[in-house]
Amino acid sequence: MLDFLGCESLDQLFDTVAEPLRFNGSLKLDKAYSEPDLLTKMTEISNENHTVDELVCFAGGGAYDHDIPAVTKALASRSEFVTAYTPYQPEVSQGILQALFEFQTFISRITGLDVANSSLYDGATALTEAVNMAASFTKRSVLFISDGINPAWREVLTTFTRGTSLTIVNFPLKDGITDWEASPPGYSESEQPPAGLVVGYPNYLGCLEELSVARKIATSLGAALIVAFDPIAMGILKTPGEWGGDIAVAEGQSLGIPLSFGGPYLGLIACKAQYMRYLPGRIVGQSKDVYGKKAYVTTLRAREQDIRREKASSNICTNQTLMAITAAIQLSWLGTVGFKELALRCAAAAKYTKQLLLNIHGVEPMVSSPTFREFALKVPLDPELLLERLIGEGFLGGIPLGKEGILIALTEKRTRGEIDAFAQAFEKALKR
Repeated sequence: MLDFLGCESLDQLFDTVAEPLRFNGSLKLDKAYSEPDLLTKMTEISNENHTVDELVCFAGGGAYDHDIPAVTKALASRSEFVTAYTPYQPEVSQGILQALFEFQTFISRITGLDVANSSLYDGATALTEAVNMAASFTKRSVLFISDGINPAWREVLTTFTRGTSLTIVNFPLKDGITDWEASPPGYSESEQPPAGLVVGYPNYLGCLEELSVARKIATSLGAALIVAFDPIAMGILKTPGEWGGDIAVAEGQSLGIPLSFGGPYLGLIACKAQYMRYLPGRIVGQSKDVYGKKAYVTTLRAREQDIRREKASSNICTNQTLMAITAAIQLSWLGTVGFKELALRCAAAAKYTKQLLLNIHGVEPMVSSPTFREFALKVPLDPELLLERLIGEGFLGGIPLGKEGILIALTEKRTRGEIDAFAQAFEKALKR
């Protein structure tokens, strides 16, 4: 290995690791704890966290405090699912495979696209894989991405593309909507056309993008349209497929998965049938066994992912089975009517909350574009200080946007009483 890498020793191999971070043979523990004392200490540390069990949550930005019914918790925690391993042997994995097949069917329905895989790690991973797909089937290396995409996702995408030939071109927002007519620095139309356009739906500020405009531009450039969508919004909005999207990606945490301090979460990805062979990870298909009975199997696996790695467009060979099954249970429980009602309640709560907060002196909208369940406000106080004061009042008030803005999100869990109390606490925090 050292010869192949051109290194003379193991020390040279680890030269990139800073000297203070290298193990020198001693752990240098300042104090040793017994097991009970250690548990007490760790409990003290964990109790410094503020959770949604003690704070009323108005924060979003990709992770949301939704209601998780008892049926979802009970079924998803069954040992058949929790202890299940990769279903390599379909003859002993029909239950897991059927559940994943149904999950894929749900995701295909809410995206309006032909096929979905059996999940990825999270929304950021799904976006990265969608970009890899577009680069593979267009044979291009430039990507147009809206500044309305979750900044954490864009950071992950940037990290993953550093070791590739992909070039990311960022397009700014104008009144909350992507300005595709802008001229990004360092890029000219005479250069290679893009492999894809990435746009949020709704975007990070909660605004509803003009997907028809993005579709028209993508078509004119021969590029794929990649839509990063909010699954809950699909209860009342046209799907990415109806807008002509080629690939749709999302974070599936809002489908019955708890916040859990950031994970494990669930990456959703779906595409048109013509791009099926480029989908990463696993796809579960429905077939028949030797007796002619319905059977489920993993299918359409790209062997390059496992064997000929140098030809692969992805190194992902697994999925989030338990999280995917949890989402399938939640969607089954909601049904079509419940899914629509959930989206309407989120939208109605956001509208009511926004109106209340805009009645407070000094609070203004950051953008005027229509929103779904998230909205951005300008506030006459440092956002970090405002959020700190709101925590003192019992509210997780949102996410800071620079030095003057705050992003607020609503779910169906927020009652009118909680919203009214939040508005009062918001006004009080601004006046202190």
